[in-house]
Amino acid sequence: MTQDEPSGQVMSQGVMSTGEGMRIFPDVEACIDCGGCVVACKRTWDREIDNQRIDITTMAEGVAGPQGENADKTGRLAAGENPGETSLPMQCYHCENAPCVSVCPTNALQKEDDGFVSVHEDLCVGCQYCLSGCPFGAPQFPDSNDGTAQIFGTGGIMDKCTGCRERQEVQKGPACAEECATDAILVGGAGEIADELEARDSQPFFNDEAMAIIFGEEDAQLFQ
Repeated sequence: MTQDEPSGQVMSQGVMSTGEGMRIFPDVEACIDCGGCVVACKRTWDREIDNQRIDITTMAEGVAGPQGENADKTGRLAAGENPGETSLPMQCYHCENAPCVSVCPTNALQKEDDGFVSVHEDLCVGCQYCLSGCPFGAPQFPDSNDGTAQIFGTGGIMDKCTGCRERQEVQKGPACAEECATDAILVGGAGEIADELEARDSQPFFNDEAMAIIFGEEDAQLFQ
């Protein structure tokens, strides 16, 4: 462990610690696009068919990299080479410098003291500024004609991944991470995640700018 980390029960290789200070982060070397995380989220939170709080983005589908289909994706990306088919679980990563919070004009999105980025539904006017601000596609607007948004004719109340905060408060991991058969969704402190990626000989998928958004400038250095 490279710095102060949140405390909690170790549940799996992917879920290392929960609660205050945790982060959610994907390991693209491990993701096999099985959809287990999507199903687990929908089952846990009873989401509508068209509302996914986590989505799997697959790039270069069906394209093998120069060293095979599942070899060193992040290394090739870092070298500017073709990584081949790459799948990435996209959800709210509860960013340290969350752009959605910065652009929200009504304070409906807030970075809480324990690190979770939460939605205060009574303040959301459905302006969708958060949708344009988030580089990870986390905000969803499943109810475009309900509530306050109906008055303004906008996109409805914003919905996104909660980090399974209620589960974490009782020392359980997020449903998506605990369901993941390959431990492609990592949950823990920044140092724990950096150490786990290093142990797996994997690297972050995102560039330096995105890493600074997710972890903050100082903790992003742990991944270099």
